[in-house]
Amino acid sequence: MTPLFQTEAYFRARFRANARQLAVQAGSLVELQAWQSTLRSKVRELLGLPNLIPAAPNPRSTETVQCDGYRRERVEIDTEPGVTMPFYVLIPDDLSGPVPGVLAPHGHSSGGKLAVAGIGDLPVVRQTIEQHNYDYGVQAVRRGYVVFCPDARGFGERREWLYAQPEQILDSSCRQLAHMGIPLGLTVAGMWTWDLMALLDYAQTRPEVVGQKLGCIGLSGGGLQTLWLAALDERVQCAVISGYFYGAEDSLLHLAGNCDCNYVPHLWEQADVGDVAALIAPRPLLIEAARQDPLNGPRGIINVTEQVAITQRAYACFGVGERLTTDYFDGGHVWHGTLAFDWLERWLRH
Repeated sequence: MTPLFQTEAYFRARFRANARQLAVQAGSLVELQAWQSTLRSKVRELLGLPNLIPAAPNPRSTETVQCDGYRRERVEIDTEPGVTMPFYVLIPDDLSGPVPGVLAPHGHSSGGKLAVAGIGDLPVVRQTIEQHNYDYGVQAVRRGYVVFCPDARGFGERREWLYAQPEQILDSSCRQLAHMGIPLGLTVAGMWTWDLMALLDYAQTRPEVVGQKLGCIGLSGGGLQTLWLAALDERVQCAVISGYFYGAEDSLLHLAGNCDCNYVPHLWEQADVGDVAALIAPRPLLIEAARQDPLNGPRGIINVTEQVAITQRAYACFGVGERLTTDYFDGGHVWHGTLAFDWLERWLRH
């Protein structure tokens, strides 16, 4: 085979020369807060949030199913004109009053909200739940939270036409969404974040929920959604990001076959994952990362710890280092959950 004239080395050099122009600035608390305001505004712009169109939510409940220890309600809201988001609300049976609410967005190979809500009627969904410990929405409701499990655009009931067949339930339409949205100034991550902000609005109207006690947890693409939402919406009081906290050069530039939802035009010129997560400070953040997760890239867990160190600068500047913690564990790309629910208990219940 003749040598190939590849361009990754060029892109790596360009990345190193131009990346993180808005890296964390934490010389003082005043400097850090000014930096947070600047980057948050820039990130909103890059995600395309100013280009999205508000809509009245018009919530409608379509189904309620009694489960073991909780009930599952299916609800729809409108997030933009002509754009509908279906989701499940999981409500504990033994509520004696309002409790904290937890958003539980899903990642890929999930059937959308099905896996997180523990609906394993289909064998392929049941298998993905077992493989990834994917039913963290059910795990959360069993610990007494009201849990919101949405379909992200492109998944579950929101798949676009190329992936609309029943046998494609685990597939996603991220590429279609990116190809339709980017030329119009929109990104997949931005559309997801917008929808979750609308879901936060709705969660605060539920009588079962303490509206100022809201958390967000997610694996993989659900971790991506948790990262963006918590960074941009301070109503998220506590976050758990699982399987999505790695440096862009190794995990998204080198592993460039990853899903289109990871890619935001001009983002790397401004910030890496650790910088975006620093926007969450001083609110509590737990990061789960598996040492053998292939999405960490060729350097493995080091690519995670480097980004955590960036985020730690912001928490240290606020003087709340204990509000950022990590759960590094042996294993693959799964929801671990060993520390996650104690973390929610510590910061949402008190």
